[in-house]
Amino acid sequence: MTENTQQSHHSAPELPTQYTPADVEGPLYERWVERGYFTADAKSEKPPYTIVIPPPNVTGSLHLGHAFEHTLIDALTRRKRMQGYETLWQPGMDHAGIATQNVVERELAKEGKSRHDLGREAFVERVWQWKAESGGQIAGQMRRLGNGVAWDRDRFTMDEGLSRAVQTVFKKMFDDGLIYRAERIINWCPRCLTAISDIEVDYQDDDGELVSLKYGEGEDTVVVATTRAETMLGDTAVAVHPDDERYAHLIGKRIVLPLTGRTIPVVADTHVDPEFGTGAVKVTPAHDPNDFAIGLRHDLESIKVLDERGVITAHGPFEGLDRFEARSAIVAALRAEGRIVAEKRPYVHSVGHCSRCKTTLEPRLSLQWWVKVETLAEAAGDAVRDGRVNIHPADLTQRYFDWVDNLNDWCISRQLWWGHRIPVWHGPNGETVCVGPDEQPPSGEGWEQDTDVLDTWFSSGLWPFSTLGWPEKTEDLAKFYPNATLVTGYDLMFFWVARMMMFGLYAMDEVPFRTVAFHGMVRDEHGKKMSKSFGNTVNPLDWMDKYGSDALRFTLARGANPGTDVPIGEDWVQASRNFANKIWNAARFAMMNGATIEGPLPAAEQLSATDRWILSRLNATVADVNALYDDYQFAKLADALYHFAWDEVFDWYVELSKTTFMAGGEGAKVSARVLGEVLDVTLRLLHPIVPFVTETLWTTLTGGESLVVAEWPADSGFRDAAAEQEIAVVQQVVTEVRRFRSDQGLQPGQKVPARLELAGTALAAHEAAMRSLLRLQPAGEEFSATASLPVAGATVALDLSGAIDVEAERKRLTKDLAAAEKEKAQALGKLGNEAFLAKAPEKVVDKIRGRLETAEADLVRITAQLAALPQA
Repeated sequence: MTENTQQSHHSAPELPTQYTPADVEGPLYERWVERGYFTADAKSEKPPYTIVIPPPNVTGSLHLGHAFEHTLIDALTRRKRMQGYETLWQPGMDHAGIATQNVVERELAKEGKSRHDLGREAFVERVWQWKAESGGQIAGQMRRLGNGVAWDRDRFTMDEGLSRAVQTVFKKMFDDGLIYRAERIINWCPRCLTAISDIEVDYQDDDGELVSLKYGEGEDTVVVATTRAETMLGDTAVAVHPDDERYAHLIGKRIVLPLTGRTIPVVADTHVDPEFGTGAVKVTPAHDPNDFAIGLRHDLESIKVLDERGVITAHGPFEGLDRFEARSAIVAALRAEGRIVAEKRPYVHSVGHCSRCKTTLEPRLSLQWWVKVETLAEAAGDAVRDGRVNIHPADLTQRYFDWVDNLNDWCISRQLWWGHRIPVWHGPNGETVCVGPDEQPPSGEGWEQDTDVLDTWFSSGLWPFSTLGWPEKTEDLAKFYPNATLVTGYDLMFFWVARMMMFGLYAMDEVPFRTVAFHGMVRDEHGKKMSKSFGNTVNPLDWMDKYGSDALRFTLARGANPGTDVPIGEDWVQASRNFANKIWNAARFAMMNGATIEGPLPAAEQLSATDRWILSRLNATVADVNALYDDYQFAKLADALYHFAWDEVFDWYVELSKTTFMAGGEGAKVSARVLGEVLDVTLRLLHPIVPFVTETLWTTLTGGESLVVAEWPADSGFRDAAAEQEIAVVQQVVTEVRRFRSDQGLQPGQKVPARLELAGTALAAHEAAMRSLLRLQPAGEEFSATASLPVAGATVALDLSGAIDVEAERKRLTKDLAAAEKEKAQALGKLGNEAFLAKAPEKVVDKIRGRLETAEADLVRITAQLAALPQA
């Protein structure tokens, strides 16, 4: 445990009777910030511990996913700070290219304008203005949650320093041949009017159509099937497998492409599966990634027939039609020519949608900027394989390898105005010049900067080192890189984690972090994904207003099993609020009864068994919690703290100690010191997860400055198995007698006479405490035992004659016994019926077996209760 350098000298600290989070949390957080507790000093000689915040979008506000992730990071960093590390939780926001541009464009639309009316420079200025006025709401909401971030280091992915880092790494990669420009098939959003990376595509099953079309004339015909009939206007071949005898006579020939007046070749390609469909496929190199690959192998022309808005551009009757309008019109025209062989509607198939606006994406041939990822991805995989980076939970490691080992080149250009503009200038004669941050761009007539901006994930991929001052060799970079840990959702493994790995190893020649701790997604209490369309989203601020930030934090931590999704409901937050109240009330009672940390702990031989028991359990809990923190087992450590604090400290130790405090004397002084120690350490252990209530109580108890900078508890090694066994017997007796009282219909506070026969047991020293807990009065002269309970070598004799209406209780129990016997007979009848067992589902049979077990247990219990009743 800990040495207490700050000690309290006030005997009865004043605390309100009720804990009101709203009165405490805001002022307390601002005090922490003002005192500089969350700052990080690169000159410190303490060992570093660094975590970066997964930068939320500048357009965003705090949702439950943020609150969940931030709770875990805050718990880790608060503990490390208490352990003596120079702790940096790096804050910041992402410029969120597409999302932010969309927000500002919607504002302009309300004014009857578009970004083109403003022009690029003025539009970008308007976005900066929006950021200053409306962006970054989440920062204030993070304060509400209690995030211990280094606010003096707040960064933005488009601030001057980070923009310099982006330009530096782009220039370096360009010069190293890792960035290039090429025409490739990309995912295009006709609404956002930009390329979308593969991992930003949401696939869902849509109701479409599958139409089989006849190409060619006479004997030279072939049937192909498509879900996108409009693309046939851009077909430049039909492909068949070279070994497919059905089409051997057509390979190398040209056949008629309907509606176009063109002929196209039939090519042989092993990509075609002869067992699928007709074994022949239409090839549209400009509008399908597989067709593009076939086109490259056979030197086919790529004909674009859709513009950036998904409108037909091919000359003819369909020009100007939207892609979906054109689909119906083209099928109708083909049907009129007798070209339709078969039509299937609806045809359910997987279709890619823009993850931001949900528009159906269009595969499109486009000139874009790319990162050559082969060597970068190999390095990112090797760093995990050789143990330089550990992934928690370990079973997600293979998923990481499956991604980085099969990574395609990354399209990094976006057709937006808001973002890091590509630092490349194009000359009048096709020249291309990449410009670094300290270089002057080429001047003269005809030179223009590339109009595209970089994918947002390009800048956020530099986050672990760009936020520390790279490309300059700063003290921060030397001190805090690599980061110790990254805490993020498993859904960002590909978006963000793999890219940070690639960039960190490339730019820094060092991994960006030592450990990646993946968590799951927050879902509703039924395990359903939270979505506005489902009507089950929750504003975490509402729950914080109602129950306090500690309650929300504890609920989220208690559900955080590594890598698995987290269901959450309001009832659970309410239960966590009750836990905070329990901590408050128990600590208040303890302090009112003199709990203190003044002076050293008495020697073990001066302690009662109850005191030795709780100190033994305290140290075991410290050890357990430390091990669980090191394994990122937040749910288990929160559960361990909950049960230790609520069950062992507040329900058992405090209650067992009440008679000691009432008796006064030296024993009360010793127990007050032990209770102060237990409360001190328990509050320290709880603080990283529930910082507000623990800070208020701990500073009152100890007079210390703040738990934020207090020492983290250490396991002293003290264990007392004998005391733990002794108190376990006390708990057994109390539990059994409480159960008996309940079975007899006694009220919890109802007092009854009892005689305790404790000779030959270790329970004699606990008689007063047990009587207090069980509401047992001394046996008087007229005592007549109506029930005798042998428990753990002791006997508890009770006189219930004046406590219950014996005859009424006997009638009630007799009725319950008859019902249990009937239930048992019915269950046995069904389970003995072979015809029933042969037909009934296994679930039904299992349910009846469960009813039989319950009925048999009820018979045993009720029979015992009847036997224990006094005889008339």
